Amino acid sequence: MSSEEPEIQSPPDGPLVWLITGCSTGIGRAMAQVILEAGDRVVVTARKPEDVMDFSEAFPETALSLPLDVTKADQINAAIVATEAHFGRLDVLVNNAGYGYVSSIEEGVDEDVRKLFDTNFFGALDMIKAVLPGMRARRSGYIVNISSMTGLVSNPGNVYYSTTKFALESLTEGLSKEAAPFGIRVSAIEPGLFVSDFSSRSIHESEESISDYGATVGERRKLIRSAAGGNPGDPRRIGDAILRLSRLANPPLRLLLGPDVLAATRAKLADFQASLDEWEAVTLDVLFPED
Repeated sequence: MSSEEPEIQSPPDGPLVWLITGCSTGIGRAMAQVILEAGDRVVVTARKPEDVMDFSEAFPETALSLPLDVTKADQINAAIVATEAHFGRLDVLVNNAGYGYVSSIEEGVDEDVRKLFDTNFFGALDMIKAVLPGMRARRSGYIVNISSMTGLVSNPGNVYYSTTKFALESLTEGLSKEAAPFGIRVSAIEPGLFVSDFSSRSIHESEESISDYGATVGERRKLIRSAAGGNPGDPRRIGDAILRLSRLANPPLRLLLGPDVLAATRAKLADFQASLDEWEAVTLDVLFPED
């Protein structure tokens, strides 16, 4: 390291400055509330700023409410500029904005799927690219990507949504290695079923419904609708967990939240291990024969 480069910094001891996307309802709103109650500074954002103005009213010294549509580059840049102007820096970015899409692969509408990726994946990517220069210059920062159980396990009806989250998982993993030399920590959070608007207001569906997929995608549609408002997870606990991670010098790359996501992931890993063992001989039998 040259003498001109700043040293890698540990997480600050005092209040942190956060920017959270998608705070109008659900997990994002609960997270912002928890972090503000803990005494940190939070830039609370939503596409409609009136949905989050109550935070600035309730926490006038520590909350800044801003409009932010993560698919619009000008709003991303404006939010970063406003954050640094108001609080002097940005310590933690939480990419929470996103929504679901229920459809079989065959039923999916191209325009809708591309919009889904624009928000769930490219929106997070663009936010990350916007905050990296400042964090890299300070040699400190924490980036948290809100993934999902479906970012680890894909099922019928959720494939398009899962694909956006699988991409976010890959981005998180690679970014953690690229950014580590600059003191930037990176985590993905994989919630299971939590009380939120995901199964109602934040879920989109394809208009076409092909009867052949009734036993798979059709049942998934029914399951998601029936889960609206009745999920067991407390969204404030997600805020509690991320707040705890923000103080760690080495937070986990992935944090699963909920017994359902833990069970599903363990089952997938067991199936994967069994497949590796069953096909190991074929896996290794690909070299040129020895002379």
